[in-house]
Amino acid sequence: MITNVFNFKIDLNWQLIGLISQIDRFDASWSSIEKKEGQSLKELKSIATIRSVGASTRIEGSKMTDEEVDVLLKNIDITKLTDRDAQEVAGYFDVLDLISEAYSDIPITENSIKNLHKTLLKYSEKDIWHRGDYKQHSNVVEANLPDGTKQIIFQTTEPGFPTQDAMADLMEWYKKDKDTHPLVKSALLAYDFVSIHPFQDGNGRLSRLLSTLALLKNGYHWIQYVSLEHEIEFQKNKYYQTLRSCQAQRPNEDVSLWIIFFFEALVKVQKQLIQKLERQGSLSALSPKEKSILVFIGERPGSKSGEIAERLDIPNPTVKRILAEMVKANLVEKHGAGAGTNYSTL
Repeated sequence: MITNVFNFKIDLNWQLIGLISQIDRFDASWSSIEKKEGQSLKELKSIATIRSVGASTRIEGSKMTDEEVDVLLKNIDITKLTDRDAQEVAGYFDVLDLISEAYSDIPITENSIKNLHKTLLKYSEKDIWHRGDYKQHSNVVEANLPDGTKQIIFQTTEPGFPTQDAMADLMEWYKKDKDTHPLVKSALLAYDFVSIHPFQDGNGRLSRLLSTLALLKNGYHWIQYVSLEHEIEFQKNKYYQTLRSCQAQRPNEDVSLWIIFFFEALVKVQKQLIQKLERQGSLSALSPKEKSILVFIGERPGSKSGEIAERLDIPNPTVKRILAEMVKANLVEKHGAGAGTNYSTL
């Protein structure tokens, strides 16, 4: 059944309805899971943050690995952020951290989005002239072809009044629409925002941050323990193809393909979280420290005892003792010897 939501057409078929039901079934049980899990969830959130920052900036061209992102964020010195990739990583982290800590106090309005954009680009001196303000020049999304020429991927909204009107319409719809399922609203918010491309730069990154903000505000709190951005990066080609396919029909396009892509990505990261939690549940006899170490190694195969001790703030002798016990219990596997000793989960 084709239905109209805001400026879009959506095919409300059984696949879409099934995805919504699957996501919401897990969400209904999340509050009890959250109460039960402590230190392990903190570590999952930390890992998810690094993955999200790294993935979302790489989608836009950054070359920094998750490991490099982790090192940068642990030893950040804003006076030394002269590299564009580092500036983007630091800005993305600040916005994601702000959203995670204060999402209930951040309304989804034009002013809030402009303030988030300021924070996103605050470390880049080159972006002073436009950060926090809507674009002044056309910013069509282009692809660089092997022969050196460029191809327009999609035509964004024109600067000036067209962009101002489009953003005002999007915000008014988002505020007033009380009937559309919040998951659908979150997907449409991200889609229309990135299609308008209201700012001169940073639109892709901010669209993914707005997805997280909208999901958190609508009660999907588990989203902060997974990385939706990492899943989108893994499917980067399909991500762009889906956006292009829908945007080619503007205005009043059918966005069913985008909605399904967005929901399937949510289902995948949700399954990853479920698997991690089930593993922890089967190891309920472990202490909080043991659990956090196991989670850490599961997310970072090849970890050394010193890295684990520093990251989790657990004395190194304690970490070594626990690792030895876990090796004996066949919970983790030991590789190498001496200074090169590292661990992975079985």
